[in-house]
Amino acid sequence: MDFSTFLIQLLNALQYGLLLFLVASGLTLIFGIMGIINLAHGSFYMMGAYMAFSLTALSGNLLVAVIVGIALSALIGFLLEWGLFSRLYKRDHLDQVLLTYGLILIFEELRSLIVGDDVHGVPIPELLSASIQLSETLSYPVYRLFMSGVCILLAALMYWLIRYTRLGMMIRAGSSNREMVQALGINIDLIYRIVFGLGVTLAAFAGILAAPVSSVYPGMGNQVLIICFVVVVIGGVGSVWGALVAALLIGLTDTFGKVIAPDYAGLAVYVLMAAVLLWRPEGIFRRI
Repeated sequence: MDFSTFLIQLLNALQYGLLLFLVASGLTLIFGIMGIINLAHGSFYMMGAYMAFSLTALSGNLLVAVIVGIALSALIGFLLEWGLFSRLYKRDHLDQVLLTYGLILIFEELRSLIVGDDVHGVPIPELLSASIQLSETLSYPVYRLFMSGVCILLAALMYWLIRYTRLGMMIRAGSSNREMVQALGINIDLIYRIVFGLGVTLAAFAGILAAPVSSVYPGMGNQVLIICFVVVVIGGVGSVWGALVAALLIGLTDTFGKVIAPDYAGLAVYVLMAAVLLWRPEGIFRRI
C-alpha cells in the first residue's frame, strides 16, 4: 500500500467512524441514560436517509432536507417517548425489545407505503460536489471532508452540553438516580423526552448526511443497528466519549481490513470487540 492509498483509506476510515459515532451516540444516550434497549434506533437512521431523498426531490435542496428533517425527527422522538417509551421504564427489557421490534416493522411498512421498495440516490449539493487536491497525485471529495467536519463539531457540542451545562448535569444525575432527581423538583420526564428526541435526531441527521454518498434502500437501518450496538459495548454503556473512540477504532479496523484482508474484514470488527471486552469487560470508558 503506497502513501496516497494509505492516506485516502485513513480519511475514509475517519469519515466512516465519525458517521458511526453520530448514530451510536444517540443510541448510547437512550440505552445508557434511559436504560431503553432501542432496537428501532436503526430505523431512525433509515428515516433520515429517506427524508433526505424525499425532501431533496421535492425542494431540490439538501439544506431544506436537513432543516425539515431535524425538526421532524426531534418531534417524532419527543412524541414516541411521551406516547410509548415513558411507559417502559419500570418494565423489564423483554417488553422494550418487543415494542422496539414492533416499531421496526411499522417503520418498514410506512417506508414501503410512502416511497416504495426501490433503491434511491441523493445528489451531492453542487457547492460540495468538487474534490480538493491534497497533493500532486491525491484528491479527496469535499463532501466527505464536510461530513467529517460536521461530525467533529457535533461531537464537541455534545461533550460541552453534557459536561458543562445545567441540562447536562441534570442528564448525568438522572442517569444515576431518576427518583432522587425527581424528588429535588426537577422535571425528569421532560429531560428524558429531550434526551430521547436528541437521540432520534442524531440518528436521523446521520442518515441525511450519509444519503448523498450511499444508496437509500430498504433495510439499511437494520445493518447500521448491529454495528452501533458494537460501538456502545466497546466504548462503554452510557459513555459518549467512549462511543467516539470505539467508532473511530471500528472505522479504522473495517476500512483497512477491507483493503488488507477483504474476506475477513467483517470478522475483524467482532474480534476487536472480543479483545476489548477481555481487557475491559465494562468497555473502554465509564458512563457519563
